[in-house]
Amino acid sequence: MPMFPLGTVLFPYALLPLHVFEPRYRLMMRRVLDGDREFGVVLIERGSEVGGGDTRFDVATVARVVQAAELPDGRYALATVGMRRVRVRRWLADDPYPRAEVVALDDPPASPADAAARERVADAFARVTELARGIDPRIAELPVFDSDAVRASYEAAAVAPIGPLDAQRLLAADDAGARLAMLAALLEEREVELRARLDMDE
Repeated sequence: MPMFPLGTVLFPYALLPLHVFEPRYRLMMRRVLDGDREFGVVLIERGSEVGGGDTRFDVATVARVVQAAELPDGRYALATVGMRRVRVRRWLADDPYPRAEVVALDDPPASPADAAARERVADAFARVTELARGIDPRIAELPVFDSDAVRASYEAAAVAPIGPLDAQRLLAADDAGARLAMLAALLEEREVELRARLDMDE
């Protein structure tokens, strides 16, 4: 599978706009658009997005191109959406662009316990959003998460106020229950930080 190493994590169901300018990724996108329009998005562990020589994590998300525009100078403006998780079994040569052998990482169906964990995350998100809007009223209202706990775990992770390493941990979680428990803990930590900040401002 063609792979696009980035400094950000893509979750299933999330949207990712891309600006493709490096020659190797222009070639990759031409082939992707001529094929099934899918490629992997993987977080860079160490290194830079530009120029190669980076180290990458082994859990990635398959992205599908839903809209593409080739600019006059050969660059691409793309709209993509996350489809499903994969694990990198083996990295192949980066010539002409990064590629990997991947295997599917399927999520087990949600359990009743996962539904309760989804509610914990939704409640924590509501509190964090309310506190954050007290600091900056421009922050958007709380999004509505899907009733299915598996999909909701990805939707919430994609918009959570966390860094890329925590996002990668969430992506790599074994199932929705583990992902939601981890996400709830991260949101509750963020809630404590925001309350402390608001108390200092008073």
